[in-house]
Amino acid sequence: MADKKNSENSNGKNYDLDAGGRLSAYTTRNRAALIKSAQEVLAEYGLNATIEQLASHSRVSPTTIYNHFGNKESLLSEALEQAWREWVIWAYEGNPIGQDLQSMIDVCRKLLRAKQTHPQMAKILQRTLDNPSFVINAVNVISKADLKTVTEKEGFATSNFEEQAYLWAYSLAGIFHRVYVTEDATPEQADKLLELSLQMLDVSKAKAKKIISRPVEVPQKR
Repeated sequence: MADKKNSENSNGKNYDLDAGGRLSAYTTRNRAALIKSAQEVLAEYGLNATIEQLASHSRVSPTTIYNHFGNKESLLSEALEQAWREWVIWAYEGNPIGQDLQSMIDVCRKLLRAKQTHPQMAKILQRTLDNPSFVINAVNVISKADLKTVTEKEGFATSNFEEQAYLWAYSLAGIFHRVYVTEDATPEQADKLLELSLQMLDVSKAKAKKIISRPVEVPQKR
């Protein structure tokens, strides 16, 4: 059996590491189980979930959660980030992430229709988008990398990339808020809003219209 040693995360909590400095299989399994459980809690209670609710649903003590994540917010953020990562991989259907602008926007449009394929993801969006900053920060690494790759491939100006990414992220959050929280926009109406939002990325009106006009194919959940 590999020797184990302890290391501290950024919150000062100890993790068991193997001889190669990696998280032990036991710790990895426990963290994965807590994240999976937290996703279910997010879908039911959103960001207002208490540490007691998270612990009860996971059938662990609050101390166990603190040992792994340091605080409730870190657990919820990782749970949301993991749900987003898994959903994006599914939505790209095995194609490279950041392949082109059309595929990235197709992924956005599939997310507008997540009730059909991913009811839990739809509920998570419904329960969390009242705090768009939390959601954006949680998925920022994946979504910004995707956007960066696309803008460079498409030859868009990137001198103001950070500002463009910031504005577009909040624009998308507002669009999804209307579909999932206030429910005053259908996915088809949201498509039109998405078309308008593309101007923030310096996409021409003609190109934005062409991208949105392509029928979106929502695959069956595997």
